[in-house]
Parts: sequence; structure tokens; C-alpha cells
Amino acid sequence: MAIKNRIVLASASPRRLELLASAGVEVDVFPSDIPEEEMPGETPEDHVRRLARDKAFFTAGRTEGRFFIGADTVVVCAGEIMGKPVDPADAERMLKKLSGVPHEVITGYAIFDKERDDALCDAVTTRVFFKPLRDGEIAAYIATGCPFDKAGAYAIQGGAAHMVERIDGSYTNVVGLPLCEVVEALRRLGALQE
Repeated sequence: MAIKNRIVLASASPRRLELLASAGVEVDVFPSDIPEEEMPGETPEDHVRRLARDKAFFTAGRTEGRFFIGADTVVVCAGEIMGKPVDPADAERMLKKLSGVPHEVITGYAIFDKERDDALCDAVTTRVFFKPLRDGEIAAYIATGCPFDKAGAYAIQGGAAHMVERIDGSYTNVVGLPLCEVVEALRRLGALQE
């Protein structure tokens, strides 16, 4: 792919890269480095859409390419927006809160076309149902180190798979990128050929 039309993923997430590769989408990786704080009065959907857009724009301003994909994922449980846990106690708190109750995983995505100075942004929500978790399960999962770079302190595709009873919605969204929607948006923008 010519550098002028290359697609750049503004994320260091290996999971997002793997998802795009599984759909045959070749990307270069250039992670963004923006703060991920919530703004007052911001809904979870607005929050992830804003961060996805900011990540795509940040990266577009720092590297060559035409199409820039930004994404941000949060877990929302009982009104709390859960990002990545700051320490083991925070991971334990999050997992105990998710235990036995449904929650939402919301991923915002943005695809910025630098040549047209135009972006497509949206958010996708998947409802996830956890089984009741035992303290020993939570402690063993935290000991693996897996929760620390995951929204809501878990990875559905990894060691937490046995915690999930069922989902309503997109599985890839819970992994970190709503692949169907992102691929269709890339096609609409002309980043992918038929």
C-alpha cells in the first residue's frame, strides 16, 4: 500500500491489530498519547466517541498516511464508567462489582480521512452477563496480570472467558473493536476496495 493511502491504527492494542488483520485489513501502528479523563456531564457513548476521535486526530498530526483509526473501550456497570484498573485492589473492586450482574461494554471508534478532512465516528454497545464470581477466581485472575490493561479489568478473549455467561451484541466489540462496523466504515470512506 502506498504510504499516501495507508491506514494507521492509533492504538498499541495487540487485540485491535489482530482483529483488523483477521478481516484482511492491513494497518500500520502509531499509538496516540492522549489523556483519557472523563468530561463533566459526558455520557459513556460521548466519552468513547470523543476519545476515539481525539486519538485518530492526534496520530494523523504526527505521522504520514491517509486513514487513521482511533478507538476507546469502557465498561459501564451500575452507572460507573470503568476504565483500566490502577492497581490490584482496583481490579478486585471492579470484578466484584461485575460479579453476577449484567453490564455494558461500549467502544467508540473514529476513522479520520486526512485527505478529505472528514471523520466517521460512532459507538457500539454490547451487553455482557457475568456469572457470580468466587473470591478465589478473582484473586487467581488478578494474579495473572491480565486485568491491568483492560477496561473493566477483564479480557473476554483471555483468562476471563469462563466468567462470561453470555453476551448480547458484538463479540469483537467486547474485545476492543466493533469489527463489522469499522470495516464497513473503512469501505464507505474508500479505504478498502471491494
